[in-house]
Amino acid sequence: MNNPYFDLLMWARGPGFDIALIIFAAGMVIRVVEILVLGRKSDKAPAKGSPVGQGIRTVFSRSIPRKGLINYAPVTYLGGYIFHLGFFIALFFFGPHLSLFDSIFGFSHWWPEALSFQWPSFGRVIIESATALAILALIALMYSRLTDPVRRAISTFDDYLVWLLCVLPLASGYVAVNKLFGDPTLMLALHILSVELLMIAFPFTKLTHAVTFVLSRYYNGAIQGRKGAES
Repeated sequence: MNNPYFDLLMWARGPGFDIALIIFAAGMVIRVVEILVLGRKSDKAPAKGSPVGQGIRTVFSRSIPRKGLINYAPVTYLGGYIFHLGFFIALFFFGPHLSLFDSIFGFSHWWPEALSFQWPSFGRVIIESATALAILALIALMYSRLTDPVRRAISTFDDYLVWLLCVLPLASGYVAVNKLFGDPTLMLALHILSVELLMIAFPFTKLTHAVTFVLSRYYNGAIQGRKGAES
């Protein structure tokens, strides 16, 4: 007997993914071009420092929280770091994901043999632990948002949508890999569809910060560096 969800899985892995990838790529190119085209006013004053060096340093230094901020808002900062790290590990170090990236970009075909290397694929325990911690961190962050009057007041629909778009791929992937409930084929199809939904929404929501943060940090750092100040 044929699995009734097989066609859905094949569509998600084929046409559905192609559509999501095109929208994601085109949307991000447009967003980045928009940012670059905006430009900035030229500064006629002589530079007192190194804008390029300070800009590059700022890209990395802003990833470290200022002293005392973790104590002030531990859930926000610790939860944010745990989520981002867990999502990063699950996305870039899970064997099937690496095979997908290779099928898209063809690393194994065009990468020079002399420079080739094996991108590490973490074991299932590490991947599942990172995924579970990322999900728990997202839940903690949402609880903090809902219980903090200030954060709740300034939250928008985009904030809740982004949270949902992040938690669905993690949760559905965890369920699909462990076959916790439901039909495995359906669970895998739903996981892929949730990822495609995230890809489609990526260029049009706050998720774009995953790419544009480099531009914004460099811009702010370069401005301060030209003035001879720390950013």
